[in-house]
Amino acid sequence: MTTMLGISLAGRDVLLVGGGAVTARRLRRLLDDGAVPRIVAPELAPATRELVDGHGLVWHARRFHRADLAGAWLVHTATGDPRTDLQVAALCERRQLLCVNASDGSHGSARLTAQTRSGDVVVGVVSDAGVDPRRSMRLRDAIGTALAAGSLPLRRRRADAMGRVDLVGGGPGPVDLMTVRARRLLAEADVVVADRLGPAEALLPELDPEVLVIDVGKRPGHHPVPQEAINALLVEHALAGRRVVRLKGGDPFVFGRGGEEVTACIAAGVPVEVVPAPSSAIAVPQAAGIPVTHRKVASGMHLVNGQAELAPATLAALADPSITTVVLMGVAALPRIVAAALAHGVAPERPVAIVESGLTPQQRTTRTTVGEAVADARAVGVRNPAVIVVGDVAQAGFLLPQPLLAGESTP
Repeated sequence: MTTMLGISLAGRDVLLVGGGAVTARRLRRLLDDGAVPRIVAPELAPATRELVDGHGLVWHARRFHRADLAGAWLVHTATGDPRTDLQVAALCERRQLLCVNASDGSHGSARLTAQTRSGDVVVGVVSDAGVDPRRSMRLRDAIGTALAAGSLPLRRRRADAMGRVDLVGGGPGPVDLMTVRARRLLAEADVVVADRLGPAEALLPELDPEVLVIDVGKRPGHHPVPQEAINALLVEHALAGRRVVRLKGGDPFVFGRGGEEVTACIAAGVPVEVVPAPSSAIAVPQAAGIPVTHRKVASGMHLVNGQAELAPATLAALADPSITTVVLMGVAALPRIVAAALAHGVAPERPVAIVESGLTPQQRTTRTTVGEAVADARAVGVRNPAVIVVGDVAQAGFLLPQPLLAGESTP
C-alpha cells in the first residue's frame, strides 16, 4: 500500500546517485522544487552536466560510497545498473532514509509522482502496486487538462488571512478564447464581480453555488454601480480574505478602467494581478474577415472610445489612408463622429464596416462608407455591442471573395 505525502524539499539536501538522462529529468524537477541536490557519478550525461554547470551544483566524479548518504533527506538512485541501485536502496532502508530506485520503483521506499500543477494546487499520480509510468503520465495529463479548463473544484474552503484581486479579461465573448489562467482563477474565486459583456453568461452557471456573483454591468447611459463603488467592492472582499475575480469583457486595460481598479487595490494594500485577453478591437473585425493592419494597405491602427470627444489625433487618423481607425462603444456617437470626420476633410467614400455582436451566432457586418454610414446604420437597425472600422481594410471583399459573407447586410 502506497501512502501519499506532500513533502517539501525546498532547501533540503537530496543525493542523486548516477548522472545519466534519468538523473537530468529528475534534477530539473528537484531544482524547480527548491531542493539542494548533489550528485555522485563517475560521468555525467550532457544534459546532466549542463544543469550541474548552470546551477553550480556539487558533483563527486566517482562511484557511490555509503558515507555519501550523510545529511541527505532523500536519495535518488539511477546508475543504470539494477544491482547497484538495489544496494543503494538497501543501505537507505537500514538507515531509515527514503529512496527512489529508478531501476525498480517497487523496490524503493519512495516514488516520484507524475505531477501537474494549477496555481497553488499540486496533483500527483502514482501507482499503488507495480510501476507503470506511462499510465501515470496519461492520467496526470488528463487531470491537468481538466484543471486548466477550470472544470475541477479548485475553490478554497478556508479563507486566506489576506485575499487578492485578479482582473480577468474575458475576451470578445466565446469561452474558448479565454486564457487557461483566466479559467483557473475563475474556478478558484470566492467572489466574481462581472461585467455585462464577455463570457459571463456562459461561465457563471458553472461556478460553485457558494460563489458570490456581483453584477456591475454598464449599459449606455445606465451605470447602476459607479466605478468608485466597484473599486470599493473589490477591496472590501479582498480584505475579508476572499479571492476576487473582476471578470471584464475584452482586455482589462482596453477601455475597461482596469487601471483604476489596480490603483485602488494597490492603495489598499491588496495583492492584484491582471490577466490579459484578446480585445474586441482586434478580434471582432477579424471575425468579420477584416485585418486591422495589412501590408501595403494599413500600417497602423488607431483605437478610439466612441463616448469621448474626438481628439485631433483621431481626426488625423480618420483622414490618413494608411491608418485603420477602430471605434468601440460608438453606435450612439456615430452621427457625431461622421460629422466631425467630414468636416475635417475625410473622403465621404472612405470604407466603413460595422460589426455587431461579434463572434456570436448573431454577428452581422454592415459595409458602408463615411458619407453613408449614419443612414445605412439607421436603415438596418445597428445596435450595441458593435465595433466600427474605418479604413480601406473595411471595404467589402477586401480579403474574402464575393458573394458577401453570411451575416453581412447591404443597406
